[in-house]
Amino acid sequence: MTSFEEVAGYRDELRAHCYRLLGSMEDAEDAVQETLQRAWRNLDGFEGSVRAWLYKIATNRALTLIGQRKRPIELGPPMVVESAEAQVLIRESVELAFVAAIHHLTPTQRAALLLRDVLGYSAREAADMLGTSAAAVHSAVRRARAVLAEQDSLGEEGQREAAARYAAAWTAGDLDAIVGMLTDDAKYTMPPLDERYHGHAEIRRFLVDGPLAWGWRFAPTASPKVWVTYLIDDSGERAVSVDVLVFRGPKISAVVSFVSDEFVRSLGF
Repeated sequence: MTSFEEVAGYRDELRAHCYRLLGSMEDAEDAVQETLQRAWRNLDGFEGSVRAWLYKIATNRALTLIGQRKRPIELGPPMVVESAEAQVLIRESVELAFVAAIHHLTPTQRAALLLRDVLGYSAREAADMLGTSAAAVHSAVRRARAVLAEQDSLGEEGQREAAARYAAAWTAGDLDAIVGMLTDDAKYTMPPLDERYHGHAEIRRFLVDGPLAWGWRFAPTASPKVWVTYLIDDSGERAVSVDVLVFRGPKISAVVSFVSDEFVRSLGF
């Protein structure tokens, strides 16, 4: 007989899954808590794969939460860890880049991709979890892979070179160079701040009126898409955010700046 302890043992991996779907650790915690509560209420007489059952509940709860949102998704950092070791920086930077990338997919595409390519479920198993057909899952995954392929068309080395040029433009305070590296429909967001800018004109005004009044230094991480930004002013230099770049071909289509001292410190900066 399945015990609650066995069910609760999946909490951490369910949290990671829900974070990837929702882009918010707070929402992910809520989704996992409700998943475990629902599982506990229906545990008597359950037969089958506990893991698959939990992922089905968690995935659908996350999709419901997405549907209930009244505003655009604002990504948040993953859970802050109490360590500055190198492997933490690698894990968190790669995770941030991945989550930012898949949030350019529709919720259904995102769920199908995670179930198939990350968790390894078959199309039929994923279809059962999502309440759809295997053909629909195949279609969603195919479209999701196409979007990610376009984002990664430069390859890792090309992205690293492009990101380095972007960082150098910030260091030089070169407004035209920064904007010139962005797609026409590029977006800047700065969670948890309630600020977002869309397109060259808005981003240009934002940069002129704010950030470019100071000096900046960008430090690379394990992912070419993730950089730690240092603000330089009269008081010195300090790390203030973690910036995630989303590419579309050779240009940057989105920049997500996680303005969080706690998260920056958790990465050892």
